[in-house]
Amino acid sequence: MADRLMVRAKAVEALSEDEARLELGWLAAEIARHADAYYQDDAPLVDDATYDALVQRNDALEARWPALKRADSPSGQVGAAPAVRFAKLAHAAPMLSLDNAFSTDDVAEFLARIRRFLSLGDDVELALTAEPKIDGLSLNLRYEDGLLIQAATRGDGEVGEDVTANVRTVADIPERLAGDPPALIEVRGEVYLGRADFAALNAAQAASGGKTFANPRNAAAGALRQLDPAITASRPLRFFAYGWGAAASLPADSQTGMLAAFRAYGLPVNLRHALCRSLDELMAFYSALEADRASLDYDIDGVVYKVDRLDWRARLGELARSPRWAIAHKFAAEKALTRLLAIEVQVGRTGVLTPVAKLEPVTVGGVVVSNATLHNEDEIARKDVRIGDLVRIQRAGDVIPQVIEVVDDGERAGRPAFAFPHACPKCGSHAVREPGEAARRCTGGLVCPAQRIERLRHFVSRAALDIDGMGEKQVEEFVGLEWVATPADLFRLAAHREALLQRKGWKQKSADNLLAAIEARRSVPFDRFLYALGIRHVGEVTARDLARRYGDFDAFRTAMQAAQDPASAELAELQAIDGIGPKVAAALVAFFGEPNDVKIVDDLLGELDVAPLVWEVKASAIAGKTLVFTGTLVQMSRDEAKARAESLGAKVSGSISAKTDLVVAGPGAGSKLKKAQELGVAVIDEAGWLALLGEG
Repeated sequence: MADRLMVRAKAVEALSEDEARLELGWLAAEIARHADAYYQDDAPLVDDATYDALVQRNDALEARWPALKRADSPSGQVGAAPAVRFAKLAHAAPMLSLDNAFSTDDVAEFLARIRRFLSLGDDVELALTAEPKIDGLSLNLRYEDGLLIQAATRGDGEVGEDVTANVRTVADIPERLAGDPPALIEVRGEVYLGRADFAALNAAQAASGGKTFANPRNAAAGALRQLDPAITASRPLRFFAYGWGAAASLPADSQTGMLAAFRAYGLPVNLRHALCRSLDELMAFYSALEADRASLDYDIDGVVYKVDRLDWRARLGELARSPRWAIAHKFAAEKALTRLLAIEVQVGRTGVLTPVAKLEPVTVGGVVVSNATLHNEDEIARKDVRIGDLVRIQRAGDVIPQVIEVVDDGERAGRPAFAFPHACPKCGSHAVREPGEAARRCTGGLVCPAQRIERLRHFVSRAALDIDGMGEKQVEEFVGLEWVATPADLFRLAAHREALLQRKGWKQKSADNLLAAIEARRSVPFDRFLYALGIRHVGEVTARDLARRYGDFDAFRTAMQAAQDPASAELAELQAIDGIGPKVAAALVAFFGEPNDVKIVDDLLGELDVAPLVWEVKASAIAGKTLVFTGTLVQMSRDEAKARAESLGAKVSGSISAKTDLVVAGPGAGSKLKKAQELGVAVIDEAGWLALLGEG
C-alpha cells in the first residue's frame, strides 16, 4: 500500500460534482487507513500536517456538497478499533476526537458557531480555556471510590484497549485520588514521553542494538502498549489530565474548576493553561506557546480551546466524532528539500491505481522521512512531477511528509515526463478512466489479485466480520493457494485443514484457532454484514443506520430489490433516511441490482446467518419515532433541536413520507408542512416541541 496520498491541489470550487464524489470516496478510505496505522500500530504512515490536510479537504468538500457526504465519512469517525492483542474495555462515555482549526479565521468561525448554536448575543461573554495540545497517547482512567480500577486507550472512541497493568507503572498516575473525589469518575488525559527522556531512551536502545523510535509520541505509545508491564515500567512515561468522561458527580461547573479539582486529587495537569475571553486573547496565548514550543520538554502540536462553562457544553453536545464545544488549533508545518527517486503505481481495494512517490531520505524536524504518495495521474501532470526532481516537503510532528511543490534544479528539461500506465500492474487488465472521474481503475474486479485480497481483507477486518487471526498475511496465503476467491470461501476453509497443517508456520493450535474464529462468525449482526460487503459509500455509520431502519437483512434486501424501480416507494424511503441521500441510495440499488453481487450475497447466506440489529434507545415520548424539523425555531437552533431529538432515541429525517411520525414546524414552514398535512402526519409547533422535552 502507499505510504501517503497527497490531497488534491485543485480548488474545491473548481471541482465538478463527479470529481468531488470520487475524491470523497478516496479520502474516506485513505483517512481510515492512516487512522488504523496511527491508533492501532503506533506507526503513522503520514505526518500530522498531511493527515490534517486530508481531513480538512474532506470537510471542505462536504461543506461545498452536503448531499455527497458519505456514510463512512471521516467526519463521523473517531480513532480506530482496538488492537486484538489487548483485551477490550468499553468506555462509559465516548472518547471523541477534536475538529481542527488552522488559522485565526477558523477559530473566529468556531466562536461564531458556538454563539449561533446557543443564540448568544455579542454582549454575552464567551469564555474559553486555552491548553497545550500534547502529542501523546490518549488515555481513560476509571476511578471508583478514589481507587484506580481500569485504564484504557481511546481505541475507536467507544471501545479501547485494556492497559490497566501498564498504567499502574506510570509514576504520574495515582493509584488512589486524594481529597474527596466522586464515587465514580473517568479521568482523561495524555500519556507522553519528555524530550530528554526520549533522547536517553533512543541512545540506550541504539547502544543495545534495539529498536529506536521516530519521535516521543511513538515511543510513549509503544511503551504503554507493551504486553509486559515491566517494559512499560522501565520507560519514564508522564501524564497530563485534561478532561473527564462518565462521573457520578462533578466537583466544579467549569473547565478551569475541573482542572483545579484534578490538582487537588493529585493528578498532574499542565499548568500552562489560561482562561480567555476574546479571540485576541486566544490568539495571544497561541502565539506565545508557539514561540516557546522548542523550549518545552514535551512535544505539542497545537492549542486546544474549550468552552469553560459546563452547562453550555451540555447544550452544545457532540457531533459523531467531535464535541461542538472544543477545537484544536494546529501549529504550522516544517519544511525541507529532497529528491524524488521513483514513482510506483499500486492498486487499491476498489481497483484505483495510485502513484506512490519514493523519496531520498531526509531529516525534517528531527525525523527521517522517505515516502510520499501522489494522488493520481492528474496530480502528477499538474505539478509536472518527474523522477529525479527536487521537491519541497513539509511535516508537522510525525514521519511522512507532504509534497508541496517541485523545485527547478536546472536539469528538469532532460527528464522525461512520467507516463501513467493504462494497464493494471497487478493483473494486466485494462485500466480505464470514466468520464468525470480523476482516478484510473483496473477493470479486473475479483480477477485482479490486488482487489481480491483487499476486498477479502475488508471483509474480515475488525469493523466488518472481525475474524481473529485472519489478517493480510493469511488472506494473501489462502488466495495464493486458490483456497479462497470469494468471501464465502472463507467459511469452507475447514476442508483444507490437513493441507494447512503441512504448511510452514501452521501448527494444530493455530489452525484450529483460526477455524474456530471463522466458525464463531457464522452468525453476524446485520450492520457488520452490510459493511463487510464493501458496497461503495456504505461505511460503518451508514450500515448501522440502515440496520436500525430496516431491522433485519431480509427486509432490507427485499426493499433494495423493490427500489430498483425509480418510481418505487421503497427508493423514496431509502433516500429519505437521514445521512443517506441519492448517492448512497444509488450505490445500494446498483449493488443489489448486479447479478454478480447478488450471487456473492447468496453464497454467503448459505454459509452464515445475519442477525437482526438490537440496540437500546432512551426511554422518551419520541424514542424510535421519525421526526422532521421545518421552518424557523426561536428557542434553540435547528442543530441543537436535531441533536436533542437524537439523544432521546428519535430518528431525524430531512424529508416527509408516510412513515414520518412527527413534524416540528416553526414560522416559515412551507412545502414540508403542506405535505405533512396531506399525509395526515402529526404536526406540532416549537412550544409543543419544548413541552416534549420538558422545557415548555
